[in-house]
Amino acid sequence: MINSKSHKELLPHLFRQEYAKMTAVLCRHFGLAHIEIAEDIASDTFLKASEHWAINGVPDNPTAWLYTVARNKIRDYFKHKSVFENKIKSAAKPVEIELEKDFEINHQIIADSQLAMIFAVCNPANPIEAQISLALQILCGFSVEEIANAFLTNRETIKKRLQRARTKLRNDKFQIDYLTAADIKTRLETVLKTLYLLFNEGYFSTTNNQLIRKELCFEAIRLTLVLTENSLTNTPQVNALLALMCFQSSRLEARTGVNGEAILFDKQDKSLWDRSLIDRGNYYLVEACHGGEISTYHLEAGIAYWHTTFTDNNKWEHILQLYNKLILVEYSPVTALNRAFAFSKVYGNEKAIKEVEMLNLSESNYYHELLGYLYSSIDVPTSIQHYTRAINLTKSKVEQETLQQEINRLLQISLPPFK
Repeated sequence: MINSKSHKELLPHLFRQEYAKMTAVLCRHFGLAHIEIAEDIASDTFLKASEHWAINGVPDNPTAWLYTVARNKIRDYFKHKSVFENKIKSAAKPVEIELEKDFEINHQIIADSQLAMIFAVCNPANPIEAQISLALQILCGFSVEEIANAFLTNRETIKKRLQRARTKLRNDKFQIDYLTAADIKTRLETVLKTLYLLFNEGYFSTTNNQLIRKELCFEAIRLTLVLTENSLTNTPQVNALLALMCFQSSRLEARTGVNGEAILFDKQDKSLWDRSLIDRGNYYLVEACHGGEISTYHLEAGIAYWHTTFTDNNKWEHILQLYNKLILVEYSPVTALNRAFAFSKVYGNEKAIKEVEMLNLSESNYYHELLGYLYSSIDVPTSIQHYTRAINLTKSKVEQETLQQEINRLLQISLPPFK
């Protein structure tokens, strides 16, 4: 047994890592029409773990323990269902659910179930936003608040969106144990967008007062890897997205200090960058170049690649060129601001300030953060004004503290010398 004191630390990690897998495997047997039953059994399994492990300690193989309990709970469910039907069969129509006689759980079944579940929840009958919201909740364990933050909308809108999407999911005839080429073609774009949003929430979190949530980044990588392991889903776009995730993840350790404060790119300790993840990013970027397809993921992966290079003196010119292409393919305010940062590296802060101010994104904290950064070497009072505005706009306490530290630094260097 593992030390019982560790169960409180281990369970949240296992819940994030295994809950979605378990739900996918159970849905393979219950069917999507009864997804709530699968979710209830998965939740009950973790509840039992929290109670049992607190008393008896964490088992040597906690993941296997969880799946054993889940399998037993399924058998109990069908046993009780059978008793209910035999006693009250004339009064109520039984729910048509069948369990395979040999209910087995292994790594291949889990992987196949997850792949099918990813495509099941991305139902073309739902609007794109609803598909992504549902996938983030079911596959990734996002809360309603986290989904609302990802879409920059309110909780009630997300609740209604999820309710409608779940209704359509229950009515879907999609087979969770079989994927066709047509299924892949119609749903892959939404699947990739979902994984992209999951990674972004981990890379720059807007909730839980954490700047980085590594478990979300690695969950996004794990799910994308599942796509590369199937011939139908191992496409250039998938490999480009995986390369992007690897490159970005390589710098996670350097993006925060010992107290959780954010560290800007210019000030990061490059010795903390993970060379193995950079190498993996290089591998998947090469894989992404098979064929003539160039997607937004290809362009973003290229940008991330140049960020990880040490010696090329023209890296920012390359990055700016890629941003110029990206912004033409898919414009977004975040892309425009990132492009402006790269522009400043090539042409200087004064010219970049004009580029940023033309965007007129005055309600964005990132807009004011960038202007605060650009003005810091030109006009300290104006820089402080923008940093202060950014503090008022952001919800992240970590970001607020980081920006306040930068204001304090600027105040310190702008004070007249003591006489």
